[in-house]
Amino acid sequence: MLYLSQIMIANQELQSFDELSQKVQEYAHSGEMFFRMDVKPPYGDTPDDWEDRLEAAFSGIQR
Repeated sequence: MLYLSQIMIANQELQSFDELSQKVQEYAHSGEMFFRMDVKPPYGDTPDDWEDRLEAAFSGIQR
């Protein structure tokens, strides 16, 4: 199980929600099967529908 907090801790250089979304896609492409969002991203550009967007990034749905 991959947690959003794990991604954020391991990649503290991320500066935006878009960078985080790209990193989530990278983890999904590396073979992760399950993803849980346990924290809200702290970036100023985090959209209101951030959960839907990260789930789409993880599952490979283009938005």
